[in-house]
Amino acid sequence: MIHHDTIVALATPSGAGAIAVIRLSGKDAVAIADACFKSVKNLKKLSLQKTHTIHLGHIIDGNKTIDEVLVSVFKNPNSYTGEDVVEVSCHGSNYIQQEIIQLFLRKGCRMATAGEFTLRAFLNGKLDLSQAEAVADLISSDNEASHQIAMQQMRGGFSSEIAKLREELLNFASLIELELDFAEEDVEFADRTQFKELVERISFVLKRLIDSFAVGNVIKNGIPVAIVGEPNVGKSTLLNALLNEERAIVSHIAGTTRDTIEDEISIGGIGFRFIDTAGIRETKDVVESIGIKKTFEKIDQAQVVVFLADSLNFKVDVFINSFKIEIEKIKNKYPLKPLLIVANKVDKLNENQIKSIKSEIPQIHFLSAKKGIGVDELKDKLLSFVNTGALRNNDTIVTNSRHYDSLLKALDEIEKVKHGLQSGLSGDLLAIDIRQALYHFGEITGEITNDDLLGNIFANFCIGK
Repeated sequence: MIHHDTIVALATPSGAGAIAVIRLSGKDAVAIADACFKSVKNLKKLSLQKTHTIHLGHIIDGNKTIDEVLVSVFKNPNSYTGEDVVEVSCHGSNYIQQEIIQLFLRKGCRMATAGEFTLRAFLNGKLDLSQAEAVADLISSDNEASHQIAMQQMRGGFSSEIAKLREELLNFASLIELELDFAEEDVEFADRTQFKELVERISFVLKRLIDSFAVGNVIKNGIPVAIVGEPNVGKSTLLNALLNEERAIVSHIAGTTRDTIEDEISIGGIGFRFIDTAGIRETKDVVESIGIKKTFEKIDQAQVVVFLADSLNFKVDVFINSFKIEIEKIKNKYPLKPLLIVANKVDKLNENQIKSIKSEIPQIHFLSAKKGIGVDELKDKLLSFVNTGALRNNDTIVTNSRHYDSLLKALDEIEKVKHGLQSGLSGDLLAIDIRQALYHFGEITGEITNDDLLGNIFANFCIGK
């Protein structure tokens, strides 16, 4: 898959704005830009200018001036794609953007496909495949943690660790393959003791990376939190307090929320997606019943459940007993989901009432969603469910499901190699499992790839990236 033509696309988001950036890449990028650019101060052609320079001038189409622009020149191989790259910063009018792009198309460019600039960077050795995928993650990152992981991966933190392991395994594989050429002499070029140590180390690293995916997936996609409870206990008010905006309708009428309402915020750099659900209760209202059914569907999807109650109801002993039963029901139905038991409207209680309730339900958290009391403490409790230790220690964290799948397959092959070494398996059979492990390592960094895989990966990119 080698590209010789020159591509063009809008590198900034589509729509009107103060400025827009139009990017060209390919062997004729500078020549095509030259044919459409007239410098204000320096009459030298762009092709005669130094790389990594910016030039003020006008984009012209014959005698027609389209716009005053800044043109940035990046000559190969010192550019993002490894090819000649030109970036035109123009005014952000939709009309101007399209006029300039259409002009470049007439001069010999073609429109770039999704992710084609980054694809060319990969094909030209400027990025490995995992770094290229990190570009898409960086663009889509919407909290501090996902941004931090994407930056680490784009710098090669993840791929360099895999590449190092692959290189060491490849060296031993070469020695074992060499042994096969001298099978009749029954010689061993690969030190089996050192090889066992390497395989153990690779297995340990793979398991650590695989385990990190649980944290990485949460950080990348956010943590869904279902807010559940009886009608009119303040679920919508709590959602508004967490989001710090009037997102959900609040009413004293029970059953106001007939459908689920979702929104997302960042807490401590981690994304949380809060789901305000319809109240759980016995009802003959058909529409409300559908809402309650959706509530249980959302609990199934959530990773954390916030079970909200009205503090005033705890004044009745009968309610406390029935509430404990409801808690046990949720725990039994969802034994693996963290459950936060929260009592709203704490501002309506006195100290003695609060102590009495805590003695009955020690794990309960009090707050007032309406007045903002205890909301920050609830956020801290939610954050405690995320293992951010690896993030703080700057450890490598896997967030990509394709990488995760390849790591699982690589570990499976390494475990076969380990078992083969322990049982004294012959070199030719060991070599088969080693080759498969190397293949799965190569899938991650791009040493082993195919057009279908690349097409699938880069199809998820934006045009112009």
